[in-house]
Amino acid sequence: MAHLLSAETVAGLADNLPGWQLRAGRLHRELRFADFVGAFGFMAQVALVAEALGHHPDWSNSWNRLVINLSTHDLGGLSNLDLALAQRINQLLETGPSREQD
Repeated sequence: MAHLLSAETVAGLADNLPGWQLRAGRLHRELRFADFVGAFGFMAQVALVAEALGHHPDWSNSWNRLVINLSTHDLGGLSNLDLALAQRINQLLETGPSREQD
């Protein structure tokens, strides 16, 4: 079940989640891959994780770029599901395709 993160936890998210930033109350990450296939392939991997968690990102893709924003709309802030999804995305990045830059 989803629950909002405490203010203290939210304040420490950027330090505890490499590559993520807090922007406008959301977890935000921008990724760049070698090409469209790399970006879209990574999105497919994240989609499977998101579906398993029952929590889906706000994201956009333009050729080799992927922008991900996480928040829990029905709770009005960041929840344990956002944290779990960000952690899983980072795990996929550690074992997945190489990127040109974040």
